[in-house]
Amino acid sequence: MNKNVGIVIVSHSADVARGTAMMVEQMVGREVPLGWCGGDPDGGLGTNVEAIMAAIDKAWSEKGVAILVDLGGAETNSEMAIEMLPEARRGRVVVCNAPVVEGAVMAATEAASGATLEAVRSTAEELTPA
Repeated sequence: MNKNVGIVIVSHSADVARGTAMMVEQMVGREVPLGWCGGDPDGGLGTNVEAIMAAIDKAWSEKGVAILVDLGGAETNSEMAIEMLPEARRGRVVVCNAPVVEGAVMAATEAASGATLEAVRSTAEELTPA
């Protein structure tokens, strides 16, 4: 079992998602379960629910998973992915209202300390202007 909250990065660009995930890993190591996805199935810009669900599975932790998204469509598809999860997991996955790169780094840093899902979410969302 993973002892830390997992982080998922969802971007319309596979390169942005992969780059953000690499940055998170370089900053916090592999202490935090990490998943990412980006782009549509044809290799263009976009997101898709199935890829988001796979990223959630990869980053799964019993402590929960925080999702960071880049644009509205990524948020909508992430919410749809959460709704499609088994009922026992749904309440342990949240979408953070935070900038994707900065939010992912801050969320992962908080998660690496053993923080709760709500603390991870709160830390990421502190970066959002009022």
